[in-house]
Amino acid sequence: MRHVPGPLLTIDLDSRTTETEPIDDVAAEFIGGRGVGTKLAHDRIPFDVDPLGPENRIYFATGPMQYSTMSFTGRMSATSVSPLTGGLLSSNAGGFLSRNFTATGYAAVEVVGESDELIVIHVTDDGVEFEAVPDLDGATTDEVCAWAEAEHEMDEDQLLHVGPAGENLVRFASIMTSASRAFGRGGLGAVLGSKNVKAMTFDGDSTAEVEIPPLQMDVHSEAAQADHPMKEAGTTSVTEYANSVEALPTYYFSERSYDDVESISGDRVAEKKYKKGTCSACAFACKLPTRDEERGVETEGPEFETNMAFGSNAGIDDIVDVMQANELCDQFGMDTISCGDVVSAYLASEDAFGDADLLFETVERIAHREGIGDTLAEGIDRCHDELGVENWSVKGLEFAAHDGRALHGQGLAFATSNRGADHMYAEFYPYEYPLVREGAMDKEGLEGKPPKIAEKENINAIKDSAVFCKFSRDFLTEERIEELLDAEYDALLEIGAEIVTMERHFNNQRGFDRADDALPYDLPDFETALSEYYEVRGWNDDGTVPTDAVGEGGAGATAED
Repeated sequence: MRHVPGPLLTIDLDSRTTETEPIDDVAAEFIGGRGVGTKLAHDRIPFDVDPLGPENRIYFATGPMQYSTMSFTGRMSATSVSPLTGGLLSSNAGGFLSRNFTATGYAAVEVVGESDELIVIHVTDDGVEFEAVPDLDGATTDEVCAWAEAEHEMDEDQLLHVGPAGENLVRFASIMTSASRAFGRGGLGAVLGSKNVKAMTFDGDSTAEVEIPPLQMDVHSEAAQADHPMKEAGTTSVTEYANSVEALPTYYFSERSYDDVESISGDRVAEKKYKKGTCSACAFACKLPTRDEERGVETEGPEFETNMAFGSNAGIDDIVDVMQANELCDQFGMDTISCGDVVSAYLASEDAFGDADLLFETVERIAHREGIGDTLAEGIDRCHDELGVENWSVKGLEFAAHDGRALHGQGLAFATSNRGADHMYAEFYPYEYPLVREGAMDKEGLEGKPPKIAEKENINAIKDSAVFCKFSRDFLTEERIEELLDAEYDALLEIGAEIVTMERHFNNQRGFDRADDALPYDLPDFETALSEYYEVRGWNDDGTVPTDAVGEGGAGATAED
């Protein structure tokens, strides 16, 4: 099976030391990316760790596809214990960082401990350097990128960093890269912030050779030539369709369609797009560099989920306002979905839907934990009682769009996801719109859906390990995935199931069980379908993993030891 080459680099912030060790056995079993990160985290992080404590570790990893020249491979993965959900969580980011990461020669990088001052970590194929950066305290994305260029002649594509939100331990802080791309969901930016790491840079000339089949050029050519709506409007191309089937959360989830949807539609985003945008080596070019000359707003996006979170869910009917909120989140380093939902909850509590000025002010207050922002920075699960609103989250993670009250299978997938209410974990919604050529299902009801949800979770774990972009789904058939990874598809699904089960096992040790696979709304036959899902996975009916299903893990000790 094709897998990521190279050793693990461990960076210990307490002692300012590093070491490398071979992990080819782990890579050969779990491919790379999320798989390798999950295995290392499961075995090396204490089960009872404080996500914001020095014992927590964070892993960055690429997969074998980052050694190709194929479209849909400009991504990499980050894995840690989430400050937002309290569970083991992987997030991945696009952009251009992955090839600079592979150039250092490492398969994965692990960061542990806590620095006693704000630092930047420089990772090269010659070693690691630590640089104190007191002047970057509170720096935004643009300011960090400008510093890297001025002080080190480094491009923004060579670094990952946190903004003020990460430094201030906002529980949904992102790790930013390439100025506008993010390891977005789950608050991993707060993990780096808790370690006093402002940024990491990657540079080298030690990219290993991985033999990739000629098929990569077929995929690349097809991506370049494809006539696809995402090339014009990204994921926002689905906005009006989702609205038409009542799958667009509106006014903090109190409604499921938005009367002013046309004002935040894909067409409105496309009108503001001023050039093509893409990720490393990708000819699909689905990104959205947008600009409004009149107001001086420039950003990349918003994507569909941001349109929901800062648009319909907040009662905002001006796409430029959504663009501005998107850019604020990029500059401060925050997940647009969680932040938008939290701000929408606050607007609901203040009876202030549609107040764009209050929205912008609140985003900034969250990033700096000022006033009400300090409360909102904890996330909806921790602040909904104080606001007097319903708790729209699963496992502490705020909801993405593709409303499960309309798309019942996606609703179940929100509940089963180890990551929480994230649409990309199972990515089930295309089967219920439908947006696929084959295999479409009635959006209502759960009959027959649990096995397909498990299968989708498994193959997405493989895509996150390879690392393939999820938007490759129209180009990467089962046969092509087999050829690219040099493995039988069913064997890959089994590896994906192992990854999902490791995540679940780790979270079980932290107290997660069936009670956490819950939704803030009712679905028909939900409990029956949930039990069927557990049966398909071979788990206990209480949502826990049988004791003999995975290794012991947890670093063999507790944090207190």
